[in-house]
Amino acid sequence: MVDPITALIFAGLSAAVLVVLFLPKKGIAARLRRSKLDSKRVLIEDALKHIYDCEYNKSHSSINSVAGNLNISTDAAAKLISRLEEMGLVVSETSSINLTAEGRSYALRVIRIHRVWEKYLSEETGVSEMDWHDEAEIKEHTLTIDEANDIAKRLNNPLFDPHGDPIPSSTGQLPKKIGIPISDLKTGEFAHIIHLEDEPNSIYAQILAMGLYPGMQVRMISASNERVVFEANSEEKVLTPLFAQNISVQPTAETAKVYEDFKLLSSLNKGEEASVLGISKACRGKQRRRLMDLGFVPGTKISTLMKSIGGDPIAFQLRGTTIALRKSQADLIFIK
Repeated sequence: MVDPITALIFAGLSAAVLVVLFLPKKGIAARLRRSKLDSKRVLIEDALKHIYDCEYNKSHSSINSVAGNLNISTDAAAKLISRLEEMGLVVSETSSINLTAEGRSYALRVIRIHRVWEKYLSEETGVSEMDWHDEAEIKEHTLTIDEANDIAKRLNNPLFDPHGDPIPSSTGQLPKKIGIPISDLKTGEFAHIIHLEDEPNSIYAQILAMGLYPGMQVRMISASNERVVFEANSEEKVLTPLFAQNISVQPTAETAKVYEDFKLLSSLNKGEEASVLGISKACRGKQRRRLMDLGFVPGTKISTLMKSIGGDPIAFQLRGTTIALRKSQADLIFIK
């Protein structure tokens, strides 16, 4: 015969387990269902983004390209495309998959959220540039379009994200693609970088390591099937043609050159004095505002007081104040 107390304890534990499992909205079963739904939505939105990107770049999307981009099997991609067709978001044709008007509007909302969030990270936080894209990849599926519009308003409705990609307007308008690959510049031709492709990460990391950024002026030295050589910030840069394809530029007249003769603040030797020309466009958001608040504005006289062993950090004097900067920060300040 079962002891009544034991039976009562067992019944209580069983009830507690059932509550934990099946509690509406907060139970494990509810969380699993929600997770599954969220996962399906992420796949739908990522597929729409990929198809839109193909259309924007005038290339064709297919079941294989969707599978490769989303890292899923071709069978799973085929089922996903069928689901998108049922939802009225895409139309499958013999050679490609095309977005419907509703599908295009949905894709642009996701893209707007992604790029607004990247802009927010670059301007208002200390998040590393290498992490902007990955952070936005998550946020684009959780942030609502109204929340993204509020953030955009606080940022004065930016037109471009920090990589140079245009941000779709709140009404779903996106400018036509402009610019050319840097490798298409003629020898001696000047241009400004207008876009850095942030995928794949390995190529983007190397481009950043070279100190390249949107807005930077470059001058083509030579381009061949083996390498692309150009000048940026008075330094020679060398890229493979594959890497160069990830940099888009807008040709400019030679007279558009920003600084005829400049050096980086980090190159100023102890005891030397110079004038601040400006701050690199690679320096954004809070860091840029902090440097300007400290007095790093055009025309300010600055001198180097001392450099630590190894040259990092460096102590400078400007406006009667001693300020220590990391070399990486001093590399972002132009002087003459």
